[in-house]
Amino acid sequence: MPTWFIYATLSAVFAALTAILAKIGIKGVNSNLATAIRTVVILIFAWGIVFAQGLHKQVQTLSRETIVFLVLSGLATGMSWLFYFRALQVGEASKVAPIDKFSLVLTIIFAALILKEKITVPVGIGVTLVTIGTYIIAFVK
Repeated sequence: MPTWFIYATLSAVFAALTAILAKIGIKGVNSNLATAIRTVVILIFAWGIVFAQGLHKQVQTLSRETIVFLVLSGLATGMSWLFYFRALQVGEASKVAPIDKFSLVLTIIFAALILKEKITVPVGIGVTLVTIGTYIIAFVK
């Protein structure tokens, strides 16, 4: 089994736990405050790993372009988290999570448009099925 698949699977497991734990944790709390608390935990955790591995020394070697795109990615992540927590606060986790994971379809489309990655027939079929599945889970009773 490829290493990337193991990491991606673990990512999916922890993303699923994120939705459930967040839904439980945001009862009676403003979603923006909840996102801020979560972000501080992630900040401390991530920098703790970086310092433990001695990677903090590499920060000064990063190019301007790398920094700009990582900052933009961070801003996009922040916006995603703010909207995700608000959606979890007002909606059912079982309906919010599939819509959030529709980012898979959008990522494939953006990768084709921006990164010039090719969409093969199997990927196109998969995107179509994910789109249909997302709609069914979120809106069909």
